[in-house]
Amino acid sequence: MKTFCIKTNNEDILNYLLNRTKEIDFEDLIYSKNQFKIYQNVIIHYQGKEEDGFFYFLSELITEVILNFYEEKLIHQILGYNYFYFDDYERLQICDNCMEGIENEEVKRAKTRKQLIQTAIFIYVQEHRTMILDGFVNFRLKEYMSYLDEVIDTAVNQFIIEKEYHEFINLLKIYIDSKAPENELLHLIYINGESILLDEDKNIVSVSENILNSKYLSDISFSSNDFALNTLLTLLPAKIEIHLIGLEDEFISTIKQIFEGRVSVCKDCNICRTYRLLNHAKIE
Repeated sequence: MKTFCIKTNNEDILNYLLNRTKEIDFEDLIYSKNQFKIYQNVIIHYQGKEEDGFFYFLSELITEVILNFYEEKLIHQILGYNYFYFDDYERLQICDNCMEGIENEEVKRAKTRKQLIQTAIFIYVQEHRTMILDGFVNFRLKEYMSYLDEVIDTAVNQFIIEKEYHEFINLLKIYIDSKAPENELLHLIYINGESILLDEDKNIVSVSENILNSKYLSDISFSSNDFALNTLLTLLPAKIEIHLIGLEDEFISTIKQIFEGRVSVCKDCNICRTYRLLNHAKIE
C-alpha cells in the first residue's frame, strides 16, 4: 500500500483536495483529513498495484491546487519583490496582464506551466511520503518560477508601453483643446493600412510637406501613418471624416481617441465608393 500526506492549513485547499479526490475516477483510494501538531493533513492511501498511475494522480491533483490557489499569489509576490516601484493599482493591472498573457505564452513553449509543475511533483512524490504544500511551492518549482518571471517581465513591458501610449494620447488631446481649429473639415481615406487626406474641396492634402516638421510625432510608431497624424495635428480640423475602406485598426482607434468628438466614420458615400473601386482596379 502506498500512502501520501499533503500538509496545509488552508481550509479552502483542504476542501478542494478532498472533493477532487472524491471526483477523480481512480480506484483503490482511501483518504481522510487529520489535524496534527502544526498542519492539517489530507492523507491518501492507495491499495492498488499501479504505482505510476498513483503518482500521476497525485501530480494531477496537486498541480490543480497550485494553479488554482497559488499562481496569482505568486505573481503578486514576484511583482512586489522585483517591481516594488509600481503602486498597488499598477501591480494589479500588470497581474491582470499576466493572467491574460499566460495563454499566449503556453503556445510558444515546448512545455506548458502545467507540465513544468507536474514533472516536479511526479519526481517528488516518488521519493517522499509527505509534502508541506507551501514549502514545496516556494522551494521546489524552480522551472515554473522561471516561467512566471518571464511572463511577468513581458506583462511589465506591455504595461509600460500602454502607459506611455495613453500619456501620449492625453498630451495630444491637451494640445488640441488648447488651440482653435484652423480648418473646418478634412477627409481621411483609410485603405489597406494607408492614409490619404483630402481637404473640404476633396483635393489631396500633401503630407510630405510636413515630414521635416514632425514635431508632434511620439516615439510610438504608427507605421506609415505617422505623417498623416502629424498633418492632422498641424492643420487642426474642426471635423475629421474617416472613410474606412476595410477594417478599423489601431491607427484609426488612435485618431478617434485623440480627436474624440471631431471624428465621424463613413463606410458608404461617394468618396468611399470611389476609392473602393480604385482599390479593386489596382488589385486586378
